[in-house]
Amino acid sequence: MMNWDDLRYFLALVDCGTLTGAARCLQVEHTTVARRIDALETALGLRLFDRLVRGWQLTTEGKNLVAHAREVEERWFSFERKALQTGKMEGVVRISAPPALSTFLLAPHLKNLCKNLTGIELELQAERQQVSLGKREADIALRMIRPQTAGLVIKPLASIGYGLYSTKAYSRKYAAADWEFVAYEKDSPTPHHQWLENYIGQRKICLRSNDQMVLAQCAAASMGLTVLPHYLRQSHRNLYRVEPDICPAQRKLWLVMHDDVRRSPRVRAVADLLIELFASEAIKQVLN
Repeated sequence: MMNWDDLRYFLALVDCGTLTGAARCLQVEHTTVARRIDALETALGLRLFDRLVRGWQLTTEGKNLVAHAREVEERWFSFERKALQTGKMEGVVRISAPPALSTFLLAPHLKNLCKNLTGIELELQAERQQVSLGKREADIALRMIRPQTAGLVIKPLASIGYGLYSTKAYSRKYAAADWEFVAYEKDSPTPHHQWLENYIGQRKICLRSNDQMVLAQCAAASMGLTVLPHYLRQSHRNLYRVEPDICPAQRKLWLVMHDDVRRSPRVRAVADLLIELFASEAIKQVLN
């Protein structure tokens, strides 16, 4: 008889293309993925993948079943989300947010929030990639880009301000024409990084990085100037805001939930407290 859980392994291998990738996604050993696929093929009496040197590739039979497997997966997650609606004010609530925001904005302010959540355990996932709310990878997500996926409840939470940062010693040692910069990777679409590229002009960029915390640490070490969200000035005592109000860029922060999950008492309670937290003066002072 088929084990329905084997469909998770089937779809993970379809999406990732390799045993290693699927194993990483499911947080298991690659041998477990192979074993579960073998078991599914045996139960169905079909060969779903060709085992090739360059990776596992779907057979024709496997391709014909992918859409059906996704339907089963969505029905299962829908069942889980609906079950949450009847839950109690206890259990785990997962919050997904960008790493820097989780570390320097959320974490310092969660103590009082947790005091008001008796019976609820928060799980804060600091992640670069956007998780799937439909698949219950998180219950609440804080996102810098407004999602376009149907079935989500989206609320603007705050506006994040940006500024030009370095150390006080660096900004006073050199004339503005001689400043050097640490910048984000080229062609970044975000407004504050585009502003910085224009502001730099013909001046030297001594380092680029795709990590905001790397840029903050380099600026704090007097390597040059960079643009940072204001809440990151807390990340290092040496960071100094150069030429206040020079950077006009702002970005919206969105609170996102699946429409089914928002009716869960514990998820709704956490969402309400997050909304209250971001409306507080303490947070507003950090963001601007």
